[in-house]
Amino acid sequence: MTKRFGFTLAEVLITLGIIGVVAAMTMPTLMNSTQGAQYKAAYKKALSALSQAVTLNVALDEWSFADLDSDADGSYGLQTMLTSRMNVVRTETGTFEDPKGATYEAKYSSAGKGQGVNADVPVGASNITLFFNDGIMFTFNPTQATACTQSDGATAKECYGFIDVNGIKAPNRIVQCDAGNGTDDDCEIKNPTDIYPVKFYDQTVLPNSVAARAVLYSK
Repeated sequence: MTKRFGFTLAEVLITLGIIGVVAAMTMPTLMNSTQGAQYKAAYKKALSALSQAVTLNVALDEWSFADLDSDADGSYGLQTMLTSRMNVVRTETGTFEDPKGATYEAKYSSAGKGQGVNADVPVGASNITLFFNDGIMFTFNPTQATACTQSDGATAKECYGFIDVNGIKAPNRIVQCDAGNGTDDDCEIKNPTDIYPVKFYDQTVLPNSVAARAVLYSK
């Protein structure tokens, strides 16, 4: 008589149940990690693209962030520079709607502002927002983004904006330190989000918060 070895139905169901529990416990963490890595990569790409745009503009037209005006005559404004040097597919002035029909809002918390974020960055009536063909958007206030330089002594002025690496899609939340005391020497980013404050001057584009710097310079 031949004996056949196998699993009973109860054993199979128990095994599937265990697999399901383990998957339910690990999948959210895995998805957050994957999404965070995508945000981080897109942020680094956007910073690089903005830096290349000003470098190209200096090479071709011989003016940089230090020469910016309010763009009222379409000559030396930041919108003119970026539109001519990058693939801008859409431009919004002032506020606009997100996919759910609500007003787009970059969510800033008091903790985020305390980590070196300039208070004049959120989208408002004066802002210009540029949407690029890769889904990233860049927002700035054109009345503030003029003569952005660190090299002119008493008139030196850094200018500010922010990058949203997935456009108007959620979570629309500024990156913040998840652990540490919120300083450059002690800021741990466990879950990168999609909004990154930046500052720009002369031919330079840099992160404008402790958390944004931590994401950029982390391995």
